[in-house]
Amino acid sequence: MKNKSKWLGVVSLLLMLLPSLLFAEPIDFNAGVGVVNGYIGKVLFFDIFFGQLAGDATMPFILAWLIIGAVYLTLRFGFINIRMMGHAFKIIRGKYQVAGSKGEVSPFQALTTALSATVGLGNIAGVAIAIGIGGPGATFWMIVAGFFGMTSKFTEVTLGQMYREFRPDGRVMGGGMQYLSKGFAEKNMPTLGKVLAAIFAVLVIGGALGAGNAFQVSQSMGAVQNEIPFFSDYPYAYGLIMAFAVGLVIIGGIKRIAQTAEAIVPTMVFIYLAACIWILIVNATAVPAAVMTIINEAFSPIAVTGGIIGVIIQGFKRAAFSSEAGIGSAAIAHSAATVKYPVRQGLVALYEPFIDTIIICTMTALVIVITGVYNAPEHVHLVQESKGAALTAVAFGSVVSWFSVILSIAVVLFAYSTMISWSYYGERSWSYLFGDGSSIIFKLIFIGFIILASVVSAGNILDFSDLLILAMALPNFLAMYLLQGKVAVALKDYLAKLKSGELDAEVNR
Repeated sequence: MKNKSKWLGVVSLLLMLLPSLLFAEPIDFNAGVGVVNGYIGKVLFFDIFFGQLAGDATMPFILAWLIIGAVYLTLRFGFINIRMMGHAFKIIRGKYQVAGSKGEVSPFQALTTALSATVGLGNIAGVAIAIGIGGPGATFWMIVAGFFGMTSKFTEVTLGQMYREFRPDGRVMGGGMQYLSKGFAEKNMPTLGKVLAAIFAVLVIGGALGAGNAFQVSQSMGAVQNEIPFFSDYPYAYGLIMAFAVGLVIIGGIKRIAQTAEAIVPTMVFIYLAACIWILIVNATAVPAAVMTIINEAFSPIAVTGGIIGVIIQGFKRAAFSSEAGIGSAAIAHSAATVKYPVRQGLVALYEPFIDTIIICTMTALVIVITGVYNAPEHVHLVQESKGAALTAVAFGSVVSWFSVILSIAVVLFAYSTMISWSYYGERSWSYLFGDGSSIIFKLIFIGFIILASVVSAGNILDFSDLLILAMALPNFLAMYLLQGKVAVALKDYLAKLKSGELDAEVNR
């Protein structure tokens, strides 16, 4: 009890110091690249090339950390992100669901819960901001990041399943907090593991309140205000409505969140993609040129600060925020999945960056590039003010006037689904630090932040979100590097059973 109180004291101090650590000095996002002057930011966004790149471009340490890690894991596991897509789809369809598996939700529900967190305004607002700052070429590097990020997602979700634990109340505790503390303990570094787990949990809580809450409210409200002027005059009214709607779901925990996500995610993705496809069909003759523009400017950007490095950084940064691959957040949701083998849920998670970044972000980018709104002088203020959702709404409305209404509906659904999932991530992290009985406190704080976010600057929220979300990758990838061998052994064993027919035999018993 004494040790627990001591840990609570340390964590409480970290929570109180977090704002001053992050924003001890003004934040300056140099050309959208991410040069942050806070104490933590100086480490995370330290330029690994010491200012030797062309123009004003920098390569922040944390982005290099994500890129190198994702590429390494993809090579380490033999491009698992390509060769196991078919098997993963069969798992999602429920073929390999066997009796005796433990968990709170189905593999598909876990996937939709995690997708509801990632398939959000990063796909709408984030893509628009990336293209507005880095040009169309940023889209290409977003796709590349999504491809390699599939393996990062597989690894962290597999670890989440391996190290999860079932609490006395029957609820699952999993994610980075668990495999950091337990994994490091297995390597005879228990103290370091506990410290990193506590830091990770604090960052998740901050990310939930920032990226998973305030950013979603601010961006969705910006799109809705274009259609409903009432919310421009009374923004707090939008906050109150969203707070009530979110509160109805998150109070019920992961099962209600998963059920809601299972219903919302396929619907919202269908609505959004249907609108995008229609716009592309109407402008079919312009699609080839748009694709070539994206490819050409990925390697020869026009009037982009920092040249090709600036475009790469912008693309990878937006992809990290959109898919959250390598961040460790999705492992919290997937830990609750009812599966027999940890690797099995890791394979399911391969589809997250594929759906989120490679499909949805690409569709958004094509619409924005084809309509040309990203470099139109009359819309430059939307880019400068980080109002990506509003910029995408303009792109939709320029093709069919009432399509902006469809986008506004999609934006609200995307924001809502992201918020309910991130509330679970934050609540599990809060419970890890302060005990299961205190989870209601976080839920009330989360609901309060929704109202607060309706009157806070979007630009500040974006900066805050980027920092916290990317910071999670530091302890998370440390664990993945340390425990990759365990994942490799489990994967080898699983593939051997699949090849021998043992897994199919289990289903047919």
